[in-house]
Amino acid sequence: MKLVTYERKGKPRAGALIDGGRKIVDLADAHKEAFGKSFAGFGSVLAMIEAGDAALDRAYETVKKGKTGAIARKGVKLLAPIPVPPQMRDCLCFELHLKQSFAAARKVRANATPDPKAAMAEFERTGVLSVPKTFYEQPIYYKANRFSVIGTDVDVVWPSYSKLMDFELEFGFYIRKKGVDIARDQARDYIYGYTIFNDFSARDAQTQEMGGQLGPAKGKDFDNGNAMGPCLVTADEMKDPYNLAMTCRVNGEEWGRGNTSSMHWKFEDLIAHVSRSETLYPGEFFGSGTVGNGCGLESMRFLKHGDVVELEVEGIGILRNRVLTHKE
Repeated sequence: MKLVTYERKGKPRAGALIDGGRKIVDLADAHKEAFGKSFAGFGSVLAMIEAGDAALDRAYETVKKGKTGAIARKGVKLLAPIPVPPQMRDCLCFELHLKQSFAAARKVRANATPDPKAAMAEFERTGVLSVPKTFYEQPIYYKANRFSVIGTDVDVVWPSYSKLMDFELEFGFYIRKKGVDIARDQARDYIYGYTIFNDFSARDAQTQEMGGQLGPAKGKDFDNGNAMGPCLVTADEMKDPYNLAMTCRVNGEEWGRGNTSSMHWKFEDLIAHVSRSETLYPGEFFGSGTVGNGCGLESMRFLKHGDVVELEVEGIGILRNRVLTHKE
């Protein structure tokens, strides 16, 4: 099932996409029509996840019986599947992205110095901004700002302190149920579903702050910086998350593509690692990190005012956002 959170009269509603994504079934309304009573689990997509497998089963029954009240998707504002996730972690799963990004980041930092050539030589000598050994030893992640999440077709006004505007082609998953010390061979059962993630990045701020060795901060944390959507595809409909084509376009021009098959770390690895002595809760989001060739930095191309970024992941859909240097 493809679940969405859409806006009606200024309030979020839980829905399901039908007819190839052209229509939305409002789950709460359809359930009341079909069964003559309300169902608390359809109060939101997060409430549905928290209600467990019974709520998803009820959603299938509801959609089957309640298609008559479906509304057209066109013109409806979609929020992120979970507008404010309980927790967000973004991980590093793609080796090619790291190799290419660190090489480009050295150029960005060197170009900000009085003598870029000398700076590059020093960076290469000392190993600054090279793929860390830790990446090959364990999954690496940071906790993202869950309050700056937006959905598809929402504008991103770039932070005033940055000039290098970039996007990140990622996908990710939501935790299905509470768990701690989860074994890798049991981890797939903890995945509720998948969505597309655009971890917008202020590259100049990011390359400066990473020298502090505490991970990204203002390079990632700004209003509307975490775009997600357009929907959540439940795990039962995504049989193989590790063979999906991923494509990024800017103003209709393809900038890069990759495939989830190139992940160095799988989602099961992330769950097993993060859940060590730490309880995970329903609705938490994990990002995959950027696929190789999935951002502008890797080819030293950056966004400009008015650019429209489209991220597409096979089986999920298209996440679209426009970037502005100032509000229009």
